[in-house]
Amino acid sequence: MRNPMTNQRGITLIEMMVVIVILGILATVIFTRVSDRPEQARRTKAQVEIRAMMTALELFKLDNGFYPTTEQGLQGLVTQPSVGRIPRNYPASGYLDKIPPDPWGSPYVYISPGLHGEYDLKSYGADGEEGGEGKDEDIESWRLQ
Repeated sequence: MRNPMTNQRGITLIEMMVVIVILGILATVIFTRVSDRPEQARRTKAQVEIRAMMTALELFKLDNGFYPTTEQGLQGLVTQPSVGRIPRNYPASGYLDKIPPDPWGSPYVYISPGLHGEYDLKSYGADGEEGGEGKDEDIESWRLQ
C-alpha cells in the first residue's frame, strides 16, 4: 500500500507569485472600468435635474406667457418672483420644491433670454468653470433636447 501523504504536491513560490500577478492585473482592469462610474453618475444626475428644471420652466411659460428673467433666476420656479415682470398665474406651491446645486456643489447657471434660445440653463461640470472637456465638459440645456 502506498502512503497517501507521500504523493502530495505543494504549491511552489513561483506558482503563488503567478496567481498574485494575475489577480493584480484583473483588479487593475476592473478598477479602471469601475472608477469612472461615479463621474458618469454625476453627469447623468445633472442631465436629469436640468431636464426637470426645463419642464418646470415650460410650465411657468405656459401659465404666464414668459420665462423667469435672469434676475428672477431659477428661484422663480420655487417662489413667486417679486422683481421684474410678476407672473399672474403662479401656483401657490410653485413649480419646484427647491433648486439643488449641481452634483459638484455649484449652482446651475440660468440666463434668460439666452444665447441659444429663450433661456440657457447649464452646469459647468466637475471643474466649475465654463468650457472644458471630458469630466469638465459643461452640461447644457440646448444640447439635451
